[in-house]
Amino acid sequence: MTVHETPKSAEPAPPAEPGSLTTAAEERHPIDRWVFGIAAGLVIVLIIWGATSTATLSAVSSSVLAGLMHVGGWAFVLIASGFVVFALWLAFSKYGKIPLGNDDEGPEFRTVSWIAMMFSAGMGIGLMFFGVNEPLTHFTDPPPGTVAPASPEALDVAMATTLFHWTLHPWAIYAVVGLAIAYSTFRRGRRQLISSAFAPLLGEQHTEGVFGRVVDILAIFATLFGSAASLGLGALQIGAGLEANGLPPATTGLLLGIIAVLTLAFVASAVSGVAKGIQWLSNINMVLAGILALFVFVAGPTILILNLVPTAIGDYFGNLAQMAARTEASGGDATAEWLSGWTVFYWAWWISWTPFVGMFIARISRGRTIKQFVVGVLLIPSGVSLVWFAIFGGAAIQTQRDGTDLSSLSQEGQLFGLLHSMPLGGVLSVVAMLLVAIFFVSGADAASVVTGTLSQRGSIEPSRWVVIFWGVAMGVIAAIMLAVGAGQDDALTGVRDITIISAAPFALVMVALCVALAKDLHHDSLMRRDRRSIAAVEQAVDFGTEKYGDEFVVAVKAAPDTPESSDTGTQDLITKETTTKSGATATSQADRTD
Repeated sequence: MTVHETPKSAEPAPPAEPGSLTTAAEERHPIDRWVFGIAAGLVIVLIIWGATSTATLSAVSSSVLAGLMHVGGWAFVLIASGFVVFALWLAFSKYGKIPLGNDDEGPEFRTVSWIAMMFSAGMGIGLMFFGVNEPLTHFTDPPPGTVAPASPEALDVAMATTLFHWTLHPWAIYAVVGLAIAYSTFRRGRRQLISSAFAPLLGEQHTEGVFGRVVDILAIFATLFGSAASLGLGALQIGAGLEANGLPPATTGLLLGIIAVLTLAFVASAVSGVAKGIQWLSNINMVLAGILALFVFVAGPTILILNLVPTAIGDYFGNLAQMAARTEASGGDATAEWLSGWTVFYWAWWISWTPFVGMFIARISRGRTIKQFVVGVLLIPSGVSLVWFAIFGGAAIQTQRDGTDLSSLSQEGQLFGLLHSMPLGGVLSVVAMLLVAIFFVSGADAASVVTGTLSQRGSIEPSRWVVIFWGVAMGVIAAIMLAVGAGQDDALTGVRDITIISAAPFALVMVALCVALAKDLHHDSLMRRDRRSIAAVEQAVDFGTEKYGDEFVVAVKAAPDTPESSDTGTQDLITKETTTKSGATATSQADRTD
């Protein structure tokens, strides 16, 4: 008998032949005037608005945020957990064996190098800014309705809440976009654009239409505001570091000056082509971060830190359901305000970074299977975060317990307060400021290139003037974010408000991206072969059992219309013998048309 599975006309085409998979991504394309023009126009309008009427922009952003949190705060909470479930399902389902490349293609980078680059992606200004601040804040002021401040139970809640914000959830958000880009580019041979991954929903031709351009514009906005938020945090922390070393408190003018210097630095690095220099600086930064963490580990409460690692893991999983389900309904206005300052801000921040980080982890993951990709992306950076927060959070909490009130310092100044409580505090604080600066320069230059790539139809090396434009725009947006905060004390509020608002539309894009990726994987050539194989074998076995009982052989032969079928002898391609006494044979022929 013959089992036929005729491909539907709506199914995506099979992967391109080896050697042609990245052709579309590697070509230099002209600028997309619609994408660049609309995105640039809207950004310029926002810049003019923020420069001429900061108070109005601040009032509007606060009002929009309040409405968004009341109406859609639950959506951020639910979507983030949904990405975790979706990523784990892909890894451990039948799709986990699909390679991000050709069937016979191995990983482009060795595992050690891949882990090292993943470690680099897992570090940044965020860990420097919140490494001390978040565990300490949750210890002295736990989430509403949990435990008493500064109690032994507060330590458990503080570490569990911090890991909730920095481990599986954020990296699942990154993994979804990174996986969609890697599969679309390396397996399907499409352009390296977010919109290209929607081909299974819209068709290849429609991804370059209105919907595709809207997706790429939203991705540009998400990248701009996410990177600008990091730039704002970096400026705040460098200003606090200067103050900790004896200089006067940072004024708004000084913060804007810091932003200008950092912007010039990363724009210059993005257009100079000195990739080796930036890589060299990044490697130095990794070493400096390791030295700083090791020094705090040794000079701080070493035993407490060691105890925190397993305890924090247990507390995280023990409280995961409660933390993932926390919404305004569980605590009213107090919980809503807390969520907008912590959980929802983080989810929005991670979402805004997904175009940049997603493209980065996609680029270094060619040849790996989906299971390897998801497990590596979720576990490696999460492990880095666990160790980092155990060291700096544990040291800060113990210092607070010993009588040094770090919680009275500004959020950006708490790291320097901890470092100055240790030997060589002044040197350590200078190292920390250097880390913040280089972390941002080595990351923001790539973010400006990504916005150029999105503006230039997926070109990996966009035109310099496009990169310069988006880099400068990023710096100006960061300055406006700080200005919206109405001064240094509330500057972080301005950064958070605009970040959450800008990320909301892209969150919907990511949900649709999951649907598109699932459909793409269902029609993957490897999955279609599996389905044909299973159907052919099952029908052959049913036929053999019905006619011959348990005594038959299953064989696959050439189809009747192929040259091989003209041979007088039987030409078996694959034979599986279950049992034979009478020599009876049941034959199953599978159509190999993709």
